[in-house]
Amino acid sequence: MSDVEERFAHALHGAARSWRQAIDRRLKYLGMSQASWMTITVAAKESRSLSQSELADRLGVEGATMVAMIDRLVKAGLVLREPSTVDRRIKHVVVTAAGQDLYEAVKAEAAAVRKELLAGIDPHKLEAATEVLEALSGFVTLVV
Repeated sequence: MSDVEERFAHALHGAARSWRQAIDRRLKYLGMSQASWMTITVAAKESRSLSQSELADRLGVEGATMVAMIDRLVKAGLVLREPSTVDRRIKHVVVTAAGQDLYEAVKAEAAAVRKELLAGIDPHKLEAATEVLEALSGFVTLVV
């Protein structure tokens, strides 16, 4: 691996971790873990309700981990489980009104953090970096 490739990999990992931590700090007042607000965010952004396994795949977690997370979110009144109309073994995760309110708060705080973190970045460099990351996301999806 060349020096620039190694620097890139290290910077990518560090930036992603720092980004999540910055948002997490901003959301501390909501009393939600990063896993909780990320689960609500992924579920709320979808145009259709996701099954528990689809949600686990999107978040990159094991099914058992997702079941425990959804149990907590159901208990908190933020999501509901609805049985599939085609396969009763499948449960879809539906965001409640309270969950939608939480998602709106997360979205607003994330936008504020994004604005702060990117304020000093040259727009052309930001565009180039975005294109590289989008290309990597597409490549990684194809490889896996």
